[in-house]
Amino acid sequence: LKETAGRVNVLVNNAGQSVNADILSMKVEQFDEQRALTRGVWYLTKRILRQFMVRSSAGRIINISSVVGHTGNAGQIPYTMEKAALDAFTRSLAQEMAGRNILVNSVAPGFVETDMTEVLPADVKEKIMAGITLGRIGKPEEIAEVVAFLAKKGSYINGSVIHVNGGLYGG
Repeated sequence: LKETAGRVNVLVNNAGQSVNADILSMKVEQFDEQRALTRGVWYLTKRILRQFMVRSSAGRIINISSVVGHTGNAGQIPYTMEKAALDAFTRSLAQEMAGRNILVNSVAPGFVETDMTEVLPADVKEKIMAGITLGRIGKPEEIAEVVAFLAKKGSYINGSVIHVNGGLYGG
């Protein structure tokens, strides 16, 4: 990685997949698939910290979590658990790394135009849209703007979960 990347000052952990099934019909293998994503975030973060950020005493880590890590969502228990865990990881890692000038934050998007939300049934989308005070679905660019701010300018933001959700959840 060092040979190809040079320096890594910013790490954005943006892994997402959701197994949609209720708890009674979900198989343990499906649960474990979701768990593996969070383990991957932990592993990659540890490697980037060791190889780049700790040595330079500087860096930004931005984890993409989700509104459902705070609200829950029927039929997505493993996904909601992992996103909540990612926010806890963010807060704990921020405490560990603050003395090394490495800032760690989460961005928790709400309902955004993505491949994951595109496949939702129309009735599910309508129900979600009814709870968004701005009355529209978010755009990926709106999430990216917050990530870019944290990567470059948010020098006094650490251990925070920033909700970008059009008012779906006022967290």
